[in-house]
Amino acid sequence: MTTPVDRYHLARNVPAMTLTDFESNLDMARLCRYRLERVREQLRAADLAGCLLYDPVNIRYASGTRNMSVYTMHAAERYAFVATDGPLVLFDSYPVASTAIVDERRPAQTWYYEVTRDRTFDACADWAAEIADLVRQHGGGNRRLAIDRMATLGFEALRKHELTLCDGGAVMEQARLIKSAEEIACMSVSVAACDIGMARMREALRPGITENYLWSILAQTNIELGGEWLECRLLASGGRTNPWYQEASDKLIRGGELVAFDTDMVGPYGYCADLSRTFHCGPARPTARQKQLYRLAHEQVHHNIDLIRPGLTFRELSEKSWRGPAEFEENRYVCMVHGVGLVDEYPDIAHPLDWDTHGYDGVIEENMVLCVESYIGQTGDSEGVKLEEQVVVTADGVQNLSTFPFEEELLS
Repeated sequence: MTTPVDRYHLARNVPAMTLTDFESNLDMARLCRYRLERVREQLRAADLAGCLLYDPVNIRYASGTRNMSVYTMHAAERYAFVATDGPLVLFDSYPVASTAIVDERRPAQTWYYEVTRDRTFDACADWAAEIADLVRQHGGGNRRLAIDRMATLGFEALRKHELTLCDGGAVMEQARLIKSAEEIACMSVSVAACDIGMARMREALRPGITENYLWSILAQTNIELGGEWLECRLLASGGRTNPWYQEASDKLIRGGELVAFDTDMVGPYGYCADLSRTFHCGPARPTARQKQLYRLAHEQVHHNIDLIRPGLTFRELSEKSWRGPAEFEENRYVCMVHGVGLVDEYPDIAHPLDWDTHGYDGVIEENMVLCVESYIGQTGDSEGVKLEEQVVVTADGVQNLSTFPFEEELLS
């Protein structure tokens, strides 16, 4: 008997999940050069001397290196300086494999309280002097430095060196917007790993297991296949599916319930597989209400996918988007479409109802990767359905990165 995992491999000529075998088919050096040049293009456009990166996702994008990513999201022990016209200097407290695009490795100067306590101000002053010296050496007189994320004390210390500090978040979001062929290939491997994880979850689903157990299958599959971490724990069953955004718990899943989840999976090569599915737990048959919710969510996702093409503005996409029954509007998902790459990225495209308060315009371009969202669940109702697909924008429309099927029993 063919299993869901087997069907996935038969449906698509995916690379082997042995990452070293796959990596030999990719020009990883070209991937790294492309991403670094994207950063420098944005630095030049904003007239910046360079950028200082603390977000481990941005460091990964610019330098091609990773080290203790989750830990360094809260412990500032790793950072990188990217000169617009000069070197990429990686600062790290721990040994790590480097890449060809890293020009220089230096030990990180840490100055957060846990490490320095009474020496915090002195340590921060030493750190700021080193960063300011890099700007002076490689900025050509330009004193404008972009920073993506940092504690307040660091901003104050850098300003004493007469640097003009700018928003590095905008620089990096724009840099990461358009994916190269190598990036899309890496993302395809991550989505393949995610599809396998979802197939295993579907096979394991039965009454009496906990939400945490079911969620652990995706996490285990991700690590087994070379992935890195899960951004969230969004899996809920039964009455916990409405409202959305409830994390996995030790609740027992019961027969007849809906089970909804959002993968938010940072998989192989550090690329995100952001897919959502809703399963029905047998052996009971789905109710008419469960089928209605599912069909509406499925319709919303596919209607909006069919609209996407290069040249369409964010506003046009919002205005032409699916409009469902009014009773589901209050409990709608936070956005209609969002970008994705290493993690969730720019842009967030607002629903028509939210355009005046949250909307901003832009243009969809070829080789953007977008996630198309739906949550259907009436306020006060007992259950809801979460669905999401991840697509690459092509010259004439989109290509879906996932081949994982929807629930025929809920669509019938």
